[in-house]
Amino acid sequence: MTVTKTQAPVSVDGGKPTAGDEPVGSARSERLSALVQQHGALAVLVIVSLVATFSFDSFGTGDNVSNMATSSAFLAIVALGMTFVIITGGIDLSVGSLFALGGVLAAWGSRHGTLVALLLPLVVCGAVGVVNGLLVARSRLAPFIVTLAAMLGARGLMLAITDEGANTYLIDKGSFLAELGQGSTLGLGNPVWIMLALFVAGAVVLRRTRFGQHVYAVGGNEDAAALMGAPVARTKILVYTLSGVLAGLAGALNAAWLASGVTILGNGMELEAISAVVIGGTLLTGGLGYVSGSLVGVLLLKVIQNVINQIGSLDSSYQQVVSGAFLAVVVVAQTWLGRRRQLM
Repeated sequence: MTVTKTQAPVSVDGGKPTAGDEPVGSARSERLSALVQQHGALAVLVIVSLVATFSFDSFGTGDNVSNMATSSAFLAIVALGMTFVIITGGIDLSVGSLFALGGVLAAWGSRHGTLVALLLPLVVCGAVGVVNGLLVARSRLAPFIVTLAAMLGARGLMLAITDEGANTYLIDKGSFLAELGQGSTLGLGNPVWIMLALFVAGAVVLRRTRFGQHVYAVGGNEDAAALMGAPVARTKILVYTLSGVLAGLAGALNAAWLASGVTILGNGMELEAISAVVIGGTLLTGGLGYVSGSLVGVLLLKVIQNVINQIGSLDSSYQQVVSGAFLAVVVVAQTWLGRRRQLM
């Protein structure tokens, strides 16, 4: 009797699974990880807002929502510039001081007209951003040190202009600048509409332009970006300049909203902006980030703050505790998701 042995089939590629053999569960898990990283903060925002709406009668009212939106607009504009910086793998600690400086310069310049009041903080704060970018990109200094020095310098300049805070410059309530900050359209304050327009423009620039591609490339791998011909130094200079300009604009709008250049504002704003950007899904290591996520991060921080105010029995400092704890959770989750996607 002849016995015929049947050999096990051998794949033509030496036994390695082909693209079609990739486990469906692995691809699905990777998509789920990416979805959580991009939209996790939005889901938390919706849940917290719904719970707060049913728990507190005044939370979901039109006045409260409008006030939250307006107060969020200034931090959101700062966070927009911070998003570009962090995607490149950098950090900007000067935005809080530039915010305060922009407000003082706008109030001081309002004596010479609205145009001066708006242009002066943009030019001065933008110039600080240019210096930051040059030192980081050309001199290859650490962004943390460079922007820390700029933070101290901008705060010192603001105190010099206001005589150590003794002088508070006021904005005429009947001026166009005051109307720009205090007026409203369709139930929302003008700063909110300006912020939304800036975020739409920022999303288009980041996703649809060559400059946006360079921002992601520099943050992903600076050496590889240089080999591909991306202008690494110019990209870094531009993102720090943009961050400075937006911080100055936010300060000017805030001064218009308050009708004065308050010197005590902006303390800790750089940390709030960084928190909002990271909570929104942008990686601190660079190369990945979302403009829309940064806006969601800002709104989540403001909703948490408003909920604590609604409770009444808790001090406002608890907002920082909750925000810090939430940020720690987000960073740990981002690290875990990043490692999980690398292993897939």
